[in-house]
Amino acid sequence: MTTHATPHDGPLIEVSGLRKTYRTGATPFVAVEDLSFSLPVGGALGLVGESGSGKTTTARMLVGMERPDAGRILVQGTPLAASVRGRAARLARAKAVQIVFQDPYLSLDGRLGIGAMLDGVLRLHGMRDPAARAERIAELLAQVGLGPREAAARPRQLSGGQRQRAAIARALAVEPAVLVLDEAVSALDVSVQAQVLNLLSDIRRETGIGLIFISHDLAVVRYLCDEALVLHRGRTVEHRPVADLLTAPEHPYTRLLLSSIPRPGWDPAQIAGQRRALAAAITKSDAESIA
Repeated sequence: MTTHATPHDGPLIEVSGLRKTYRTGATPFVAVEDLSFSLPVGGALGLVGESGSGKTTTARMLVGMERPDAGRILVQGTPLAASVRGRAARLARAKAVQIVFQDPYLSLDGRLGIGAMLDGVLRLHGMRDPAARAERIAELLAQVGLGPREAAARPRQLSGGQRQRAAIARALAVEPAVLVLDEAVSALDVSVQAQVLNLLSDIRRETGIGLIFISHDLAVVRYLCDEALVLHRGRTVEHRPVADLLTAPEHPYTRLLLSSIPRPGWDPAQIAGQRRALAAAITKSDAESIA
């Protein structure tokens, strides 16, 4: 299995002071505010929060799909440019950070078989020898638990789990330093989720790639990640080792997320009350800070 080279001795990725504001009306909407974290070689960080917390905006900034208003992103010590122009710059950015989306149809070309798709990626990144490409394609497919049958198939001919494995293979083809997974298992059946999570765990252990796992599912984060960063309204409310955060949450929002997980004796009405109380407390705090 290919091992990713890590010439930089420090963190794979360092994010500091990241901010993103959208201006869709008279009042700007701050999607992400002062976000900072780092990720070591082979590390896995969970970005946790409900819809609207800023998770996907963060992912889009990490891979260059959105330009931050402020802050800095370093990958292996090298700053990622705010804008990317030219073929060489785009390829270098792709090798720094890759993303796997919730819906693999966003990254898989429905007109191509999986093997042909991987071949195109490898050619784009400079692998000219057809025999070398064929060998690398077989390696990538084996790495994610797929074979010749899936290589010949188009995305619509595969199951959801197989499509997501193919999307992961496509992301790994360029040997990125960091792999961002945006709700990458949330649409899969529980048994298939387990298979993909085991796959990701094996990949990071064997290659040293860093994982940033974006999810609202704390059980998934518990299994895969070393640390968790909880986002609420674009701001970090907790950033701690996963075991500590899940056993002794410090922030009311983190406690709300944990108490919202269905279990015996779970009371939805109580959770709704906690949510209203938290919203009222935040509104009061915002009003006091303005005053």
